[in-house]
Amino acid sequence: MPQQRMDIRMIKDILRLKYSGGLSHEAIARTLSISKGVVTKYLGLAGAAGLNWETTAELDEASLERRLLGRNSAETAVIPADFAAVHIELRRKGMTLMLLWQEYRALHAGQRTWAYTQFCEHYKAFAKTLKRSMRQHRRAGEKLFIDYAGPTLALTDGARAQVFVAAMGASSCVFACATADQSMRSWLGSLARALTFYGGCPQLIVPDNPRSLVSEACRYEPKLNETVRDFARHYAVSFLPARPFAPKDKASAESSVQVVTRWVLARLRHAELADVHAADAAIAALLPSLNDRKFQKLDGSRASLFASLDGPALSPLPLRPWQWATFKTVKAHIDYHVEVDFHRYSVPHALVGLALEARVTDALVEVLHRGQLVACHARSDRRGGFTTVDEHMPAAHRAHKQWTPERLIHWGASIGANTGHFVTQLLKQFRHPEHGYRSCLGLLSLAKRYGPLRVEAACTLAMELGVGHYRHVRDILRNGRDLIPRQEPEPEWVAPAHDNVRGAAHYH
Repeated sequence: MPQQRMDIRMIKDILRLKYSGGLSHEAIARTLSISKGVVTKYLGLAGAAGLNWETTAELDEASLERRLLGRNSAETAVIPADFAAVHIELRRKGMTLMLLWQEYRALHAGQRTWAYTQFCEHYKAFAKTLKRSMRQHRRAGEKLFIDYAGPTLALTDGARAQVFVAAMGASSCVFACATADQSMRSWLGSLARALTFYGGCPQLIVPDNPRSLVSEACRYEPKLNETVRDFARHYAVSFLPARPFAPKDKASAESSVQVVTRWVLARLRHAELADVHAADAAIAALLPSLNDRKFQKLDGSRASLFASLDGPALSPLPLRPWQWATFKTVKAHIDYHVEVDFHRYSVPHALVGLALEARVTDALVEVLHRGQLVACHARSDRRGGFTTVDEHMPAAHRAHKQWTPERLIHWGASIGANTGHFVTQLLKQFRHPEHGYRSCLGLLSLAKRYGPLRVEAACTLAMELGVGHYRHVRDILRNGRDLIPRQEPEPEWVAPAHDNVRGAAHYH
């Protein structure tokens, strides 16, 4: 993925988590695996540009880049204050933020600086990022803790079903389901089911550091897989992996796993479960009794607390559910197609030669340029096939100004008559001749490598054998079959003219 496009996407995530999610600089830095300095920098640029989340959400990535990183951004950016020094100076007796702000304005006279209110707000945000010991308070609708239970369920076929567990931070309302494994697909599929179960989205999702979700575990800057980031963007949530060897970061998940183990799995230890679906149905049947069970020392239950605390604070679910997606960097070839899993999909011809991003789901292949959708196709499993939208084809010329079917045929004929015939037949095999451009260019590369005489001989042999693809000519040249002397066919025997030879006509 190009670095510039990734930077703009990351900036948009920073603004969303700050303005919409209300996270601290430190939480944003941990969530996006970046430094707090980067968070401060781009929030400062957004403030200087007068952007809030309502404005930012309506901008595409190119427009946001122009607003934040245009040529004049250095001239209009606010000069940040050294809040580390401000924090130390405030320890002095009689020192005030007003005095420090006045000194800050005087130091940067003639440059754009913060007003006093903004200065105080930025300092308060900086002060919140300082390390301190404090009791964790779960805000309603803020965090959803997820994990897999250690115990598994035995199936009649000898396999074991894994048990996914989710718990809301404030109410401890529990969701659980069974999966066949703990792959990334199982994690995210179960998480999507959990969000549907709760009927909304929290601000933060707190997993452990599973390899399926975290591509690089780190105590300070864990890196998430791009598919996980796509899930987070779809549901407008943020992943905040717990620190390694810090169970207090996910105490709710640990306790909920214990509750599910004792209340659900223990009751199913003697159940005959045919497969994962049967195990999942058995768990779902026991969940209501678990969440409706009264607390021992508090009033109400998990379900009642969820209805009064977490439920109203959750963000609404998106209109359509998330689909499993993988990402791949592709390049638009001269035939204005990109290749995904050995199948070629068309893109607008103006994007020829550019690096694009393919988002691949079970049903669709979406092609994006700088975060904008430029093509969408139904996914095809036909290897070597083409999926082409007529609107992607150029109106005044073919896929590329340099290449036309006539030019390719003329080039083939310049090597030899049989090469010209081979190129003509090759282009006729496709619905659109442009689909054969790559094969013709492959013949061109063979001519540069093996020479025109050998390519002509290989095309002649291929036509005699009745084959007409680039790979056949390539294999003939690679195996040297064109160099084997060819035997002249023996002339057909003709009976000599003689009075004693009556011929076949005599016997009719």
